[in-house]
Amino acid sequence: MYAVFNCIAYEHDLRLVGLAAVICALASYTAISLLHHVRTSSGHMRRAWLAVSAISTGFGVWATHFIAMLAFSPGVPTAYNIALTGLSLVAAILLTGAGLAVAVSIAGAGAWLGGAMVGGGIAAMHYTGMAAFEIPGRIVWDPILVAASIALGGLIGAAALPVGLREDNVKWKILGALLLTTAICSHHFTAMGAAKIIFDPAIELSGTALPPGLLAIAVAFASFIIVVLALGGVAIEIRARRRKLETDLMRGAANATFEGLLVCEGTTIVTVNDNFAALIGCSADSVVGAKLEQYFADTDISRTFFDHPNQSIEGTLVHFDGSKIPVELIQRSIDFGGKPHRAVAVRDLRARKEAEKHIRFLAHYDALTRLPNRVSFNKKLDQEIEVALAMGRRLAVLCLDLDRFKEVNDLCGHAAGDRALQSFAKRIGGMLDENQMLARLGGDEFAIIAPGLSLPTGAGRIAETILEALQSVGANMEIDTPIAVSIGIAICPDDATDRHALLSQADTALYRAKNEGRGTYRYFDTSMGAALRERRLLEHDLRNAIARGELRLVYQPEKNIRAGKVVGFEALLRWRHPTRGEVSPAEFIPIAEDTGLILQIGEWVLRTACREAATWTQPLTVAVNVSAVQIHNANFAQVVHEILFETGLSPGQLELEITETALVRDLNRALATLRRIKMLGVRIAMDDFGTGYSSLANLRAFPFDKIKIDGSFIKSVDSGGQAAAIVRSVLGLGRGLNLPVLAEGVETSAELGFLESELCDEAQGYLLGKPADIESYRRLTHGGEAIDERPAVIELKAKVSSM
Repeated sequence: MYAVFNCIAYEHDLRLVGLAAVICALASYTAISLLHHVRTSSGHMRRAWLAVSAISTGFGVWATHFIAMLAFSPGVPTAYNIALTGLSLVAAILLTGAGLAVAVSIAGAGAWLGGAMVGGGIAAMHYTGMAAFEIPGRIVWDPILVAASIALGGLIGAAALPVGLREDNVKWKILGALLLTTAICSHHFTAMGAAKIIFDPAIELSGTALPPGLLAIAVAFASFIIVVLALGGVAIEIRARRRKLETDLMRGAANATFEGLLVCEGTTIVTVNDNFAALIGCSADSVVGAKLEQYFADTDISRTFFDHPNQSIEGTLVHFDGSKIPVELIQRSIDFGGKPHRAVAVRDLRARKEAEKHIRFLAHYDALTRLPNRVSFNKKLDQEIEVALAMGRRLAVLCLDLDRFKEVNDLCGHAAGDRALQSFAKRIGGMLDENQMLARLGGDEFAIIAPGLSLPTGAGRIAETILEALQSVGANMEIDTPIAVSIGIAICPDDATDRHALLSQADTALYRAKNEGRGTYRYFDTSMGAALRERRLLEHDLRNAIARGELRLVYQPEKNIRAGKVVGFEALLRWRHPTRGEVSPAEFIPIAEDTGLILQIGEWVLRTACREAATWTQPLTVAVNVSAVQIHNANFAQVVHEILFETGLSPGQLELEITETALVRDLNRALATLRRIKMLGVRIAMDDFGTGYSSLANLRAFPFDKIKIDGSFIKSVDSGGQAAAIVRSVLGLGRGLNLPVLAEGVETSAELGFLESELCDEAQGYLLGKPADIESYRRLTHGGEAIDERPAVIELKAKVSSM
């Protein structure tokens, strides 16, 4: 260190040393600044800027060395070998350029390696320049200081480039330039301290050597180049910073949009927003400088796109992984950085394309079952009818309808119903031949086209196979309720020769299959048409019966046999059609249950009966029949509660009558609903006991308030036999369970006498009162004496005993 200090302090002109340091710092900053520009360039521009940066660094190292040599005063004449002096300049440019190239080309440790290579270039330039130094004597080198100079230049140079290239801002550029300046200066003066000059008058300066004066001119020229490059670098940096600011502002605004946006100069991308970068799977900075063709699969985009500004076209964007993305492009000219550029908006069309694809699918297929829909079915049927008529062969259309599917939805929920439809479609579709088509026409309606039949019986075999397959499955895999299907078959050309008529005939046969027991199939015959039209007309009129005021309630009294007094009324539904007259409940109730109208009609009946009973001054009960569809409706208990609240009827006055069939379909669900209703205080009666499943478990599972014996048993009790035995058993069962028993259909005094003798609690029938408007019983509902039938019974018994 002492030798180096003495070398600087006593053997150099400090003014020139200061100038050398300034030139070195200026060249270092210029090199670092230009190197940032190299990193943001590509292609031939990248190589050009790398060359300028190498020249700046090389000239800076070379000028620093030779200004410092001019400041060196050995006390003897000096000169410089021209060839070696020039070689030192070339070595400085090439070696430092190689180091800079490595620093910007290799990620990670590339900057450290490149910096070390620059340090090596400094050493090579210095010792080549010292070889060009001529004096009347010779130079002896201190190997330790020589090694120290090389180490200093390499280590500090290795640290300079990573620091200078860390971030693109003035702070890190200055720190990097200071480290590079330190590397150059520390190497030079340490190396000068390692040199010891031994004078030898016998050694003369060569005649071709460059005198210090001419060297000063060369150094001045090199310094001028450095200044020019420095000023250019500053101008470039200012321009780059301004452009970066504009780019950041534009990118910030562009990032506020939902579309991808890029700005290009010609076909070179200048900047992109984050949405575009995310779209292609790259960072925004990695896209800058690339060509449009790299990211757009349409190679003629410059012709098809740039020639049509403000017009959207569809193209294909290439993702980073090679996948292709459909996009919509629109471009317009803008001013960016004082130059004309093109702004390109890129809209991702994947969602729209998928939606269009889905729409096209939905136009021809059912979304739930993935089967062809009615449109595809109609088109296929038209084609097959044309072929069948031309080839003289038969074609069958099978219309399928799931039996009681609405109850499946009500019992198990729509999700389970959807799964049942999917399972049905998958199973039946897998059974058909390739030339046969299964389609879903809507809801639980399906249809099959079976072309190329030689005989109509072929369609029957298809139907039998379907029915057997469903029976073999048993309970559906997704739900606990068995799924059955009814099938109607029509044959072309036997039944019809056009699509509309053929479907109508198959639909008619389907209705016949449903009416004749379900879970079967029927061929169309001409007698079916009138019956189907009649049923459909009745269904249509029933839908409007409530609104038109055609439905009404009649009331039949229920009498306590022992007391001889009316204890309540049963509300019975009647339909007076404007043209048909009175329509039997046995005719329209099944239609209401099949179509789901029973929910609307049943609620009307319940509300009307409760509203009427709430006006009675006598504490009589009103009994209302409830269908299985109502019991299995999840909202039925809530409906009952709302009606009671709305009408003001005491819950104890309402009695709901249900059949055993309603319990069997889904016992747990039905009992849960009944328990909620009973918690309201409503009475529950088992209607038509003995005609259904007559399970004692049903009576034990739920605490019913009454048992009603069906009238079919009462008609034969006075003649003895099995009917009388059954009635006695039911009456005994009621007494054992402490349940009152009501006998329906009492029409003769003999029947009433039998019931009284067997201690039956209540009776109902034409003998005790016919169903009539409630006004006919006003004296019973609003006060007055009740009808007492006991004398008639006593008189009858007297006559019987005297016979």
